[in-house]
Amino acid sequence: MVASEKLIKSFKLFDEANNQDPNKVVYKEQEYSKELLYAIRMTEKLNDFAPNASEVLQLTARSQHICRWEIPRDSYPMDRVGYLQWRQDLKKFHAQKAGEILKLVGYDVEIIDKVAFLLQKKQLKKNLETQTLEDVICLVFLEFYFEDFAHKYAEDKMIDIVQKTWRKMSKEGQDAALQLPLSKYSLTLISKAVLG
Repeated sequence: MVASEKLIKSFKLFDEANNQDPNKVVYKEQEYSKELLYAIRMTEKLNDFAPNASEVLQLTARSQHICRWEIPRDSYPMDRVGYLQWRQDLKKFHAQKAGEILKLVGYDVEIIDKVAFLLQKKQLKKNLETQTLEDVICLVFLEFYFEDFAHKYAEDKMIDIVQKTWRKMSKEGQDAALQLPLSKYSLTLISKAVLG
């Protein structure tokens, strides 16, 4: 698949924005800004899971968490209502940030609106591209972030998290999740959650 000039330029600008993240992580002995590494992982996972993804879906995956650190979780009440409000506000924020960059690059309103639609996870389970995006998000979480979570919380909470994640995924996404290179501990937890 040949990447368009606009796609390449958008990725560059998304990455420059995400590279401003003050939160740093080390992966394979290299330091990254946290959201830049997340964006790279999203693209790699999309390419693996849905190699024929549309340009809109590629743009959405790369900008999924764009500038997320600008709206920290602790700026909202630390309860379920606060969490849900934070998530809703983030979706709109990411759509706005991505849209500004896409407009700068020269994408038309139709493409910008489609990216915003996907970033806001509209019509999950009904829209194929929204579902593919959600599958990729869940796969990235399970492969790269689940293990850290698993050691911070009690087993019953982790089983609940896995079950919620599993329900958001398609059958194809679930099948792909079971093929991920996970630790024995993570695989055991996931098996308990989804197989009983």
